[in-house]
Amino acid sequence: MKLITSPYNSLFKELKLLATRSQARRKMGKSLLDGVHLTEAYLQHYGFPALCVASESALLHAEAAALIARCEAGGVECVVFPDAQFSIFSQVEHGVGLLFVIDTPQFSQPTTITQSAVLLDNLQDPGNLGSILRSAAAAGIKQIYCSSGTVYAWSPKVLRAGMGAHFLLQIFENVDLLALVSDTQIPVLATSSYAEKSIFQADLKAPVAWLFGHEGQGVAEDLLARSSHQVVIPHLGEMESLNVAAAAAICFFEQVRQTQLEIS
Repeated sequence: MKLITSPYNSLFKELKLLATRSQARRKMGKSLLDGVHLTEAYLQHYGFPALCVASESALLHAEAAALIARCEAGGVECVVFPDAQFSIFSQVEHGVGLLFVIDTPQFSQPTTITQSAVLLDNLQDPGNLGSILRSAAAAGIKQIYCSSGTVYAWSPKVLRAGMGAHFLLQIFENVDLLALVSDTQIPVLATSSYAEKSIFQADLKAPVAWLFGHEGQGVAEDLLARSSHQVVIPHLGEMESLNVAAAAAICFFEQVRQTQLEIS
């Protein structure tokens, strides 16, 4: 493995940009996977990364060393930085000192929705987006459509919250959701605290497109008007509403429950 110590090294500068600038990640079409869990998930579902980057201390960590060895055996370029320099690339506290540089996955967006999907309108919080991706993947939903105002799905915080879910999904960004819902072949369900129909009364045995909005403002009015149905998640406490990630998980797994009942 190549040891790099100079802060003037071109790769050091590139990695620093990728780690600290969202615009650089988008422009280069690359993402950083930080830590054992994300790197293992990528190897399992996608294969080898473009580059494997480790700290010197990672070489002494059994799990990290094993992943590095797999990359080397697969012909991946692997480089090592002193711990102090590696910490500039990593946002994980007390991590093992391992990250992958990958080409951000890109998919051709379908012209219409024909399978269960998630539509996200102006979602702002990286933790919420990561949690929704994780719940969607666990529920067997494959497609995620993000409006231009939604937080970048491949940011480090979203990746950490997603816990590897990204690699089980097709994520489409900068989507014109209004055009998409106007020409979909399946029902579009939006959650609203003003809806009269409960999520538990909705027929979810066939594919649906779930529509969720901004944490404070909810789904935009023009999108809400184009939805097929609006549903509410009933609750007994005095809280006005649920966190959007929690609401999404309830919706996804009510669909799972109904689908399993139909099969049985």
